[in-house]
Amino acid sequence: MARTDTNKDGGDPTQLALRALVWTLAEPERAMRLLSVTGLDPHDLRSRASSPAVLAAALAFLENHEPDLIACAAAIDTTPQALVNAHAELETM
Repeated sequence: MARTDTNKDGGDPTQLALRALVWTLAEPERAMRLLSVTGLDPHDLRSRASSPAVLAAALAFLENHEPDLIACAAAIDTTPQALVNAHAELETM
């Protein structure tokens, strides 16, 4: 079955989400908010960081706080919409 790419930047949604996750974790207060909101603990996050479910949760976290979504997109040289599209694609994996 052919993959439908909903990420308008044309990039791999997993790679885009991993970059967003790294950005999210770079600031301790934001990282703690992510853990609190998702219910993950640091061990779970480390062991499952590349799973579509965890990456989708990380992108959902950003979507739910627009200032972070916009700042992350700018920092990793993409658009907020590309992050939203990657989230949607990861939800189907």
